[in-house]
Amino acid sequence: MILAGCAEPAARSALPARGAPDIAATAQATLPPYRARMARARPVIAVVGNNAGVEVSDFLVPFAILSRADTMDVVAVTLDEGPLTTFTDLGGPSFKIATDTTVAQFDAAQPEGADYVIVAAQASEPRLLAWLKQQSVHGATIVTICNGALIAAQMGVFDGRRATAHWSTSASRAETFPAIRWTPNRRYVADGTWISTAGVSAAIPASIALVEAISGQAKAQELASTLGAKDWSPQHDSDAFRPRLGTTAWPLAKVLYTNRWLHSGEQIDVLGAPGMDEATLALTVDAYSTTGRSRASVVSTTGASFVTRHGLVIVPDRQREPGSTIPLVAPADPMPVPALNDALDGIMQRYGRATAKGVALAFEYPDYPR
Repeated sequence: MILAGCAEPAARSALPARGAPDIAATAQATLPPYRARMARARPVIAVVGNNAGVEVSDFLVPFAILSRADTMDVVAVTLDEGPLTTFTDLGGPSFKIATDTTVAQFDAAQPEGADYVIVAAQASEPRLLAWLKQQSVHGATIVTICNGALIAAQMGVFDGRRATAHWSTSASRAETFPAIRWTPNRRYVADGTWISTAGVSAAIPASIALVEAISGQAKAQELASTLGAKDWSPQHDSDAFRPRLGTTAWPLAKVLYTNRWLHSGEQIDVLGAPGMDEATLALTVDAYSTTGRSRASVVSTTGASFVTRHGLVIVPDRQREPGSTIPLVAPADPMPVPALNDALDGIMQRYGRATAKGVALAFEYPDYPR
């Protein structure tokens, strides 16, 4: 099945009773420190994607941040040869990524398995679950981003563990996976060899926290400054993003329903270029594709594929033709957090404050409006 982005329609969620006990109070507040299991100079991290479809920000944000730290070996891994198809937060199609390492090739190169495996929201299939189980048996810590937690829950090895995911799936996942101790009000949760995060934007603090667990607080602080991130605390208020009359219901309704009912969607071109930060690209495309009024495509001036900052090959949707009248967004800030804020500001200017706020709510992003 396809886990259609991190933000499923809000109608599928249920609001917790006011005054209900917050089991997050007992969840681990920081990530456990990395302990080398093998004679490796650096830990190995596999960011795995099913070629049939993976949420673009869930996959690229942790890949970019962990690669930027440069204290671990980060590998983008796919089930099969061929391009990796991506989709956006609300399930729309996005650009393709040409990767060169399959799970079979990774297993041959790393027979002891990864130290950490990053699992985005993505298409689920038995081969993916079997590979993740194998990595878990080898001793890997599984790190799920947003509704990637629903993939890990299907593995059947984490019953009784605490975990989190996007707020919109709280009711459905509690019903489907009752043995998981679903934990609200945390941007990320660690329980044994499972680390999980809340919505799309939580990949940023969780990735910094993972760097802290591996390389120490000073390295994490240095990294955060290069990302434009103020902190990486797990503290979070899940209720603040749920639909509530008078506050969040209207912005969410606009991006999920009324914008697409009342407006014909327009095309937005996002300009890609060699050396571009993967997280900046993904968050910009994802944000403009979550408005309900636009769909973002990655374009290049030549139409040719380009290599990102950390060595991924992006296959653009098409060439940007000279004189094109399609609105163009050229992300100017290489730091992912300011780039996301810039995208939200651009959305506000083009479609209004409520739509920009709705995108931030769908991303479970607490720092907008600023």
